[in-house]
Amino acid sequence: MTRYVAIPALCLGAMLGACGGGGAPVASAAATPQPPVRDDWRRVATPNDRDRLRRWRDAWLAALPRARAADAAGVAAQGVLFDPDRRLVGDAPAGRYRCRVFKLGGVGTASREFIAYPAFDCRIDDEGSVRSFYKLSGSQRPVGLLFADGDRTVFLGTLLLGDERAALQYGQDRDRDMAGWLERVGERRWRLVLPYPRFESTLDVIELIPAEG
Repeated sequence: MTRYVAIPALCLGAMLGACGGGGAPVASAAATPQPPVRDDWRRVATPNDRDRLRRWRDAWLAALPRARAADAAGVAAQGVLFDPDRRLVGDAPAGRYRCRVFKLGGVGTASREFIAYPAFDCRIDDEGSVRSFYKLSGSQRPVGLLFADGDRTVFLGTLLLGDERAALQYGQDRDRDMAGWLERVGERRWRLVLPYPRFESTLDVIELIPAEG
């Protein structure tokens, strides 16, 4: 089955239709070949997401004190995962991961300041000049592409909700668009930092640990 991503919209629904891994079913990819993905994220990212990426530290400074005030022990238990300046050399290799989602700095009256979810299945695949990341299970599932940017990696994608089977095209709905930084923080430990997501929180942090076996 052919993998492809449209230019410049990042047709994530089509790409995910070709991804394996045994996750939630998604729509099948068409066989029509498409142009290769641009590997410069700045030529793909929306103005809104470029702004979110620039303000990544502001999101940490706003969200982390509130999360600590709500659950100091829960935040401390994660160690370097919540150190904004922790960034080690080393890309996350392709393969399956166990991912835990943490939401810091609640947005809205019904949202808590710190939420830690149990681990879900995620996957990173090599797509040539870029890589893809997708969360395979759960009610909120980020899916998108990973672009090299010096010693960091940029994530651009969209959010699948509930039982949806295919992702929206990136840039089609700003409420579903997601942008963040993928960073290594320890031995076999990475995090995907998503500043200013549209729902529930000021900052989302997804911990990635390679799955065994």
